[in-house]
Amino acid sequence: MVHLILILGMVVAFAADPKAKADLIDREGRPVGEVLIYDVPGGGVLLKVDAKLPPGVHAFHIHSKGSCKPPDFKSAKGHFNPEGKKHGLMNPQGHHAGDLPNIYVGKEGRIRIEIHAPYVTLERGKPNSLFKEGGTAIVIHEGPDDYKSDPAGKAGKRIACGVVREIR
Repeated sequence: MVHLILILGMVVAFAADPKAKADLIDREGRPVGEVLIYDVPGGGVLLKVDAKLPPGVHAFHIHSKGSCKPPDFKSAKGHFNPEGKKHGLMNPQGHHAGDLPNIYVGKEGRIRIEIHAPYVTLERGKPNSLFKEGGTAIVIHEGPDDYKSDPAGKAGKRIACGVVREIR
């Protein structure tokens, strides 16, 4: 089965079954949600986020190491950046493949959203594959990304993390 979704004015088709998943944990190691990851024909992946997080605006990134050791999640290393670009979606010199739009969590503390990440793939062997040697992780920060400050957008502490794992 194929689903269609409207993302920022474009229709994207994606397979009904996720190909990867990241189980999100908080700074104490408690489960707080998940990110299901789908292939998008024509490029990129779709990230379906379902999580309980502190209310507010949070930076949402793909990081370069498949490790989420609480409490600071620094084991996930920096943003996924296979092309060696600068940070920030608004950076005129380009941006990291792992730079994604900020997410907004309402006062109830629940978020369910879908985000298209056009610069990454699940195809093994590609430089921008989430299944690269050493893996990748999804990281959520305490504050918003300013979309321009190198290396991480002044987003603050990492508050949730999930290692990207293939679903078999």
